[in-house]
Amino acid sequence: MMPRRTLRLTVVASAVLFACHVQAQQSEASAADPVAATPPKAEKPAAPAMQTVEVKGSGYDPRRDDTASKMIVSSEEILKYGDTNVTDVLKRLPGITVSGAAGRSGGEIRMRGLGSGYTQILLNGERAPAGFSLDTLSPDVIERIEILHAASAEYSTQSIAGTINVVLKKAVKTAQREVKLGVQGSNVSFSPTLNVQLSDRDGNFSYSLAGALYRFDYHYDNPGMDLAYLPDGAQSLLRRVNGTGDGRSQGVNLSPRLNWTLAGGDTLTAQFFLSAGRSENRSHSRSETELGMRPDYDTTDSQNDNDFRYGRADLTWVHKLEGGAKLELKFGASGSGSTADGRPVGDIDGVGLALDRTVRVEASERGLSSTGKYSAPWVPGHALSMGWDGAFTRREEDRWQRELALPGGRPPVNSDEDYNADIKRLALYAQDEWEITPRWSMYAGVRWEGIDTRSDGDSFDAVQQRSSVWSPLLQTLWKLPDTKGDQVRLALTRTYKAPQTGNLIPRRSLSTNNSQSEPDREGNPNLKPELALGIDASYEHYWAEGALLSARASARRIDGYTRQGLLFINDRWVSTPVNDGRANTQTVELEAKFPLRAVLAAPVPALDLRASISRNWSQVDQVPGPNNRLDQQTPVSGNFGLDYKTPDGMLTTGGSFNFRNGGPVRITERQSAYTTPRRDLDIYALWKFDAKNQLRLAMSNLLAQDFESSSSYTDPSGTIIRNSISPSSPQARATMEMKF
Repeated sequence: MMPRRTLRLTVVASAVLFACHVQAQQSEASAADPVAATPPKAEKPAAPAMQTVEVKGSGYDPRRDDTASKMIVSSEEILKYGDTNVTDVLKRLPGITVSGAAGRSGGEIRMRGLGSGYTQILLNGERAPAGFSLDTLSPDVIERIEILHAASAEYSTQSIAGTINVVLKKAVKTAQREVKLGVQGSNVSFSPTLNVQLSDRDGNFSYSLAGALYRFDYHYDNPGMDLAYLPDGAQSLLRRVNGTGDGRSQGVNLSPRLNWTLAGGDTLTAQFFLSAGRSENRSHSRSETELGMRPDYDTTDSQNDNDFRYGRADLTWVHKLEGGAKLELKFGASGSGSTADGRPVGDIDGVGLALDRTVRVEASERGLSSTGKYSAPWVPGHALSMGWDGAFTRREEDRWQRELALPGGRPPVNSDEDYNADIKRLALYAQDEWEITPRWSMYAGVRWEGIDTRSDGDSFDAVQQRSSVWSPLLQTLWKLPDTKGDQVRLALTRTYKAPQTGNLIPRRSLSTNNSQSEPDREGNPNLKPELALGIDASYEHYWAEGALLSARASARRIDGYTRQGLLFINDRWVSTPVNDGRANTQTVELEAKFPLRAVLAAPVPALDLRASISRNWSQVDQVPGPNNRLDQQTPVSGNFGLDYKTPDGMLTTGGSFNFRNGGPVRITERQSAYTTPRRDLDIYALWKFDAKNQLRLAMSNLLAQDFESSSSYTDPSGTIIRNSISPSSPQARATMEMKF
């Protein structure tokens, strides 16, 4: 272990020393050559730091000019298709996929095709609490989305695949009063929405408020089939499952922000985010067994009601110091609560009602956080910053389960369980952005992050998990000489993924029809963090305004890889997370976007085109191949889109085609899964009637492709397979946007 760590630090140190050597050589050359010493450095010896700030304020493009690799998605891009949730926005971005069927909520957001928490999701730079979903966040309250392909010291390095930072509305340029009324529907869903944005300024004080109301009514069908085969290939099970469901989710988002400009140029900002909602779901499943053993219950019904609320407040003070230095302090408090009521019931043919279970879960989470950042121009060409990031979170959860004693049913399982968990997190970091030459810049940073999780409950012994990670980080940008827009990036990173609190709790959650494909769930208090060593390299070619071609390659080596283990305990199948050796993943991404006029000299329509494709590979050492991919990694994904604007600017229209490959994957030696490819076609149109009124229309999921998946388990007794289908349908949206 020590030799590998020494080697990693040596690589980083060597790169920094090499950069120092280059700069020293250039300084010597400038001193020896009076002509070389004449440009800006000789005329304005103290100006470089101030010049950098001025450049960023005029024509600065963070994707092109930042040393750290970053992609910014503007509010205009976010709202283009009139999406009602953020996941639909993200699925069109290069290198990002969303799992699950089109039009269904709850899909997991993935970079490099990796799920299971490898992609870090931040809200205003902070990790959202357990249970919070981006599905409940309206795109109208978002100012921008930042995509970080490689880790930086300022943010948590729990980002093996990358980081997606959702930044809420905050800019106040002019007084604004805007109302948006929208409606979305299909043959299985209906959703009205209301969005309001208010902002104004009065001297040194300004405020903004973004709010959204939403409701989503839906129906779904989930037909499926269970199959089993003996080792000799003879079929031993054929069971057809017809499932249906109906539900409703509704809620509100509020994002107020207050800003004060103080004496001396200091600023004070109070940012709030409030979210509350309720969801209801009723599901029904009927199994028809034509061959083999019947399930525990031939018919199951479930009723689930959930309430949630989440609030966060942040107070930020930015103090300007002498010499261009700056101190930024932020203090935050958050709280969330949820109540979930479930009632699964099961019937056995010829017996009647054999299961009637009532489950209630009440959970609350409270947290305090503090961040601080000091930044200053260190020496000419350097921008040094350092700081801390600390948080304390306490989660409390109570669970009650009651079952009726019924003829023909199993003995009832009644329980009262509660647990408390305290999570302490502290991070310290330092970073330096170094402009070695006008064409070569480097970012070097180091972050130490420690997490202490302590939990106890009445059904398990107290659990404590401590982990800490040192993350050296290095990124460099080289703008190739004798070119106007060609540049190369390289990044070396050390990142990690800490176990989720819920995965550490050794408490069991029971399934209704227990089997290899529907096991009970239980946490593992012995889980350790996954550690990853990564390298990213990219080539970017900018040849005209708004025109880009890029190629990116990356690789990650993950130690302590976590997978879901499947065990048979006391006549029940139980799924629990376990650390299982090493895994490797590689990615190649190609992206192109440009206006048509950039490639055709003749007068052409105002068409903007964009396309991207990602190819992902991975291998899990402890799982035999083929198809031993990480967490059902998406092998291939791609996007193609175009936008058109009329000469008068009154009409903007366009479309997007998204492709995500599926295929087989081997999860463990005995478990496998398969998903079908997914294809989405979306179109939109925006009519501007005048400066204050416009109508946005959109159609999504026009191909209406059903999503099919299967899972299988093989042991010496044979193979059991679960197939399921999630039908989908096209959706239409209309949004009237009015400014006052």
